[in-house]
Amino acid sequence: MTALDLARASAPDTATGPLRDALVQLRDAIDVLGYDEGTYAMLATPRREMTVSVPLRRDDGSITVVTGHRVQHNLSRGPAKGGLRYSPDVTLDEVRALAMWMTWKCALLDVPYGGAKGGVRIDPRAFSRPELERVTRRWTSEVMPILGPDQDIPAPDVGTDERTMAWIMDTFSVARGHTVLGVVTGKPLALGGSLGRASATSRGVVHVALAALRHRGIEPAGARAAVQGFGKVGRGAAVFLAEAGVRVTHVSDQYGAVAAATGLDIAALERHLDATGSVVGFAGGDAVPGAEVIEADVDLLVPAAIEGVITEENAARVRAQVVVEGANGPTTPEADRILEDAGRLVVPDILANAGGVIVSYFEWVQANQAYWWSAPEVELRLEERMLRGWERVLGHAEAHGLSLRRAATALAVSSVAEAHLLRGLHP
Repeated sequence: MTALDLARASAPDTATGPLRDALVQLRDAIDVLGYDEGTYAMLATPRREMTVSVPLRRDDGSITVVTGHRVQHNLSRGPAKGGLRYSPDVTLDEVRALAMWMTWKCALLDVPYGGAKGGVRIDPRAFSRPELERVTRRWTSEVMPILGPDQDIPAPDVGTDERTMAWIMDTFSVARGHTVLGVVTGKPLALGGSLGRASATSRGVVHVALAALRHRGIEPAGARAAVQGFGKVGRGAAVFLAEAGVRVTHVSDQYGAVAAATGLDIAALERHLDATGSVVGFAGGDAVPGAEVIEADVDLLVPAAIEGVITEENAARVRAQVVVEGANGPTTPEADRILEDAGRLVVPDILANAGGVIVSYFEWVQANQAYWWSAPEVELRLEERMLRGWERVLGHAEAHGLSLRRAATALAVSSVAEAHLLRGLHP
């Protein structure tokens, strides 16, 4: 039985989907590091979690109730940090997994936070803006006891944006009696947001992707790429890859996919998306099945949408030499093993998409000081952090004969475990 099989067998039977994947990765890191069962149990269990009912008065006067969550996985290295997503698919296990991955991400990139995540089980496309504002303000009121710039700092995620963060900040500030800029990140610039925050995750993905291509001996100029997902992360990643000379030949969203062998005109695709709401129907490319994007004959694959899109069913058909995870948890542990055996270089999410939390940290620092940096300052510091993280993970992987994911997770888990050990248990 392999280490992965042992890790899978030890994951709780009650864990499903992304949480099971996260626990398998943690178990593997614990085994690599030689830690005991007590350490595994401590790091596998969220420090604090809250589930709330959120009653909503609809525009027609009717009442509906949705469910919201906030999970703080770890607080040993600093206040909790993590996004808030609105999706009809939100589950508590998903939020737990995302909070855990955020803990590792912060530790790996030396950001002084613990991991958190929030979610509301709602389809934002089915609700008006006033209804979403009421949901946001009520969710904030319900979880307010565990929020704050020194406790837990939300940020945008799937289905939320800077306006959502403005509503959270205002609701929290009204309750405190004064403006609290640092309670959220990803805010509008007019409310203390940081220049460069909106594009930070995408820029971080591309910084690492270009480094990974060069590591594999592939010159970015003229390389071919496929981007699965054309939302907050994938859209920006496609833009920055194209600016670097990479030919983005395949792009997909939740409605469909388009492809062009010579490379898509990303600027034109953006205009089409803004006009229609989807990449489907873009005149500058051919319509292709969404699955073709994952399996495209390209040098670089960027899964930048949701969890679990590369599985043991399709991993053997992935032809990209380099896979850079723009989304959280897009590759299952079973698929990870298949990709590793096939010689694919997989840059894990906790490194690849850490740009967002890095610039969220920059925003938090700026808000606490009431002193804001220029866009070039933010982008330079982001690039330095991302490339330093890449070199650290690559060096550890090569020195110990590990995949990039196992190296990254082991480095992160060891940092968090050390913080636990130094702080001790009370009483």
